[in-house]
Amino acid sequence: MKKLLFGTTLAIATGFSAIAGHAADKVMIGEPSWPGAKIMANLIGQVITSRLGGEVGYAPGANAVIFAAMDGGRGDIDVHPDVWLPNQKSFTDEYVDQKATVALSDGAYEGRSGFCTPTYMATDHKIKSVFDLGTPDAQKLYDANNDGKGEIWVGASGWASTNVHKVKVRDYGIETFLEPTTEDETVFYARLKDAIEGKKGVVFYCYKPHYVHALYDVTMLEEPEFDPEQYTIVQPDQDADWYEKSKITTGDQVKTVRVAHSKSLDERAPAAAAFLKNINMSADDLSQLTYQVVVEKKEIEPVVAEWIENNPQTVDGWLGLN
Repeated sequence: MKKLLFGTTLAIATGFSAIAGHAADKVMIGEPSWPGAKIMANLIGQVITSRLGGEVGYAPGANAVIFAAMDGGRGDIDVHPDVWLPNQKSFTDEYVDQKATVALSDGAYEGRSGFCTPTYMATDHKIKSVFDLGTPDAQKLYDANNDGKGEIWVGASGWASTNVHKVKVRDYGIETFLEPTTEDETVFYARLKDAIEGKKGVVFYCYKPHYVHALYDVTMLEEPEFDPEQYTIVQPDQDADWYEKSKITTGDQVKTVRVAHSKSLDERAPAAAAFLKNINMSADDLSQLTYQVVVEKKEIEPVVAEWIENNPQTVDGWLGLN
């Protein structure tokens, strides 16, 4: 992914520990539950300790808890490492725009979701668009159980995104040829492994950053550009007739993923606040780190430390040193 670099410069990187005549406060970093957020939290912590000489702590918590703590500005939790927008827009509307107690990084990476297929299906069979799935040829190519109809994994039961992609399969005209399936993610990924090893047809819900992009050579299928007028999703907890009342004939909105921090850090730990404003991770790099942690079962701390050591120019850019 093409990285964005921002030029905010720290006056002196080591100034973290001596601003206005006293030591900077400990920076508490929130840890949401998903792997990418845990990796980003650790990365932020290691840069603050190893490059700025600061002290950090980690606090597991849900989005609502982390944002409320950042709003309080008392140092209970100072950082949210992985804010997905517009998914978490209700929080940024309140704490960034209205209360102005929380700031977002200038740097960001893109989060994308849609459908993926192994790249050999795109090159050998010309399956490059979601509309290429709505054909008799696709029906045969993706028929793994030989029942005369293909399959498309739309996610696990209970995921909000699964309902979105069920509607997409219907409204893109795919459902006539491919049956949407919703088995557990672990079960599906075992099937995915077998399909790719046998170079067979398989198509599935995917998003980025995610370790699947480091694990296998897959292609995200083209969809029409996001159009809010053509994107209506009603979830089951909102209406029992959610499926009939939903209509999607456009791709998902591209997500922007940023780091958030309490504005109290501007006074309590200004060098850390300046670094957090500049941080700008690559989605491809984060997918690779997630692969090492989730698939290869490596510990987060050494994986992140190795990445920092191998990417000094990127980290220097975050610190305003180049």
